[in-house]
Amino acid sequence: MRQLSGPRQQARRRFLAQVGGTITCGLAAGIGAASAASGTEATSRRSAERKSPSGRGTKVFLCGDVMTGRGIDQILQHPGQPQLFEPSVNSARTYVELAEATSGPIPRGVGSEYVWGDALMALERAQPDVRIVNLETAVTKADSAWHGKNIHYRMHPANASCLTAAKIDCCALANNHVLDWGYDGLRETVATLRALNIRTAGAGDDSVTAAAPAAINTSGGRRVMVFAYCSASAGVPQAWAARKDWPGVNLLDEWASDAVKRVARDVHAARRPGDLVIASLHWGGNWGYEVAPEQRALAQRLIDEAGVDLVHGHSSHHPRPFEVYRDKLILYGCGDFLNDYEGIRGYEEFRSELGLMYLPELDPASGRLQQLTLLPTRVAKFQVTRAAAEDAVWLQETLNREGRALGTSVRRGADGSLTL
Repeated sequence: MRQLSGPRQQARRRFLAQVGGTITCGLAAGIGAASAASGTEATSRRSAERKSPSGRGTKVFLCGDVMTGRGIDQILQHPGQPQLFEPSVNSARTYVELAEATSGPIPRGVGSEYVWGDALMALERAQPDVRIVNLETAVTKADSAWHGKNIHYRMHPANASCLTAAKIDCCALANNHVLDWGYDGLRETVATLRALNIRTAGAGDDSVTAAAPAAINTSGGRRVMVFAYCSASAGVPQAWAARKDWPGVNLLDEWASDAVKRVARDVHAARRPGDLVIASLHWGGNWGYEVAPEQRALAQRLIDEAGVDLVHGHSSHHPRPFEVYRDKLILYGCGDFLNDYEGIRGYEEFRSELGLMYLPELDPASGRLQQLTLLPTRVAKFQVTRAAAEDAVWLQETLNREGRALGTSVRRGADGSLTL
């Protein structure tokens, strides 16, 4: 990681001292900030590093799309073949050059921790029990790009240590990039992640494995179950759907009358008493804040009828508004957390370089949201950094404006936090 000095170092210290320019949503009177702690899968080597104290909820780290392929792969220690088959770009190195034209020189051969930047220390302070991301890239050396698709994301398997650097417990794979390099690429992606003790959900060798949840045991003796789905509304080809004896992704027709019943069957077949259930959904378009009434109805029905405790929505390139429904959190679009879009023009009004670290804390017995902390971030030089004060204010104003229709708003506290 780069050595920082002056105002930049002071900003980082402020970020770590108050867990960085937070947006905190307390849902019950008298609920204060919970003490930091963590825990994860009992069989994982990471479980020995994190222990959750009694008397607090289950804290989860969630974010939107983590896109460590293409340009970002090229600056890591083991860059894969840069060849692309895009209409206007034939080398992943071009995206590095575009970013450098905007932000200045980007180091090459960086270590696994580089891309996470300030987020690593923020996670260390927050100590979530479970860490879940939507990994929107294939992790493979495969060279057969999916025919007819214009964008192909690929990270060399030797660079997958960038995920363990952030102690990621689970990668949702039900999205529109995991099959960019074909079925061989998918198989290598799953095998690589599992070899690193990272659980996966949403893709597999057949429809059964693609629909199977990731089960993460917390040190408190409970399980967090992650069910991952994707939709054609997020650009997922129908041909990618896993079938009996055929690999693919866990494609959900969100407009089908039986969509909720299907999720409910999945949840009820795997859930045990005391489990917390997260539905990770790759749905909707890349740009825009409006939440379609049908999408909102689906999310609410997942809570009412399928027993989901938290809806983790992603696909949008910028944070969308969120909702608290019957004390359960619905994130309609978490926005991109890490990508190689620096220097790409268009849609500047959405500020896609800005993101959020979502840190909800759930009641272990009921799944109700006890507290929500959002940490504003900004991607610069392919690295997650603490968002400047003015950027955090922009996010606050955007969440307030767009959340009004969903009954949510945040206010800024004296310590720089924003509260519900």
